[in-house]
Amino acid sequence: MKDVIVFVEQRAGTPRRVSFEMATKALQLAQSLGGSAHGVIAGAGASRAADATKPYGLAKLHVADGGAAAEYLIDPLVDALETVAKSAGPSLILVPNTMIGRDVGSRVAARLDAGMTSDATDVVVRDGKVSTVSPKLGGLTITTCAFKNAQYGVVTVRPNVFAAKTAASPTASIESIALPAGKTYAMKIGKEVEEAAVELGVEEASIVVSGGRGLGGPEPFTTLLKPLADALGGAVGASRAAVDAGWIPHSHQVGQTGKTISPSLYIAAGISGAIQHKVGMRTAGTIVAINKDANVPIADFADLLVVGDLFQIIPELTKRVEAEKVH
Repeated sequence: MKDVIVFVEQRAGTPRRVSFEMATKALQLAQSLGGSAHGVIAGAGASRAADATKPYGLAKLHVADGGAAAEYLIDPLVDALETVAKSAGPSLILVPNTMIGRDVGSRVAARLDAGMTSDATDVVVRDGKVSTVSPKLGGLTITTCAFKNAQYGVVTVRPNVFAAKTAASPTASIESIALPAGKTYAMKIGKEVEEAAVELGVEEASIVVSGGRGLGGPEPFTTLLKPLADALGGAVGASRAAVDAGWIPHSHQVGQTGKTISPSLYIAAGISGAIQHKVGMRTAGTIVAINKDANVPIADFADLLVVGDLFQIIPELTKRVEAEKVH
């Protein structure tokens, strides 16, 4: 493997942030492997997404915009990625560990007879060989895997584990991808339903403010946690207990049966820290817990435990953050 290929996941011309994170990592990996870093972008709005991806330093962006790529689900995306991979030769392929990314990654791995590892939190090159680091068994153990007897390697990358950095002198060229002619695809995109309100998802956010049973009801998620999350430029998360109680939608749930996230800062308010929740956020950079109980389980793995009334602490913290932003 020499070249590194990034599948840039995008929607309506806007790439997911994990795509930029993978692009930054791809540059480092390609340098270590002695190859170059490419991006593959397909679907409606791919050309706009390519313009947004240019600053992140990939050598070439391969674009399939319009036609089958915009009209059909998944398979045209896989075709585009497969076409670029076969043209480049033995390569490392990075895809986001998202619903679409996992689907595309597994299919292209099957087509290329590639090795595959999932939910990687790091990818390293030692002595010219690629290995990946990923949590297993719900985060209870960390594994290091290498590709053996495989010309291609596919890695699904967990969001928020790599920093996204623009290149000093981006020089990406853009090349159109020709999808297989005359191919019939099974699943066509029909009417799309837009969400009523577009919010930063917990899996995309570098800062997450989560609430649990200690909030006592649904209202504090809006009146207490969201102002703090907005002030920090983050997202609102929740424990399973809060979701099961109907206080907040499941899309906000962090944990083994919700989202697994790796933000740089995780603030847990009124959350006990049961194992189900722990495995979803244990790889956060800094974990701050706010709880009235000094002996709460989350204290064992939090970097900072603030013991007190969250209904007094969080509004004051929000004021401090907003005041610092003014200055």
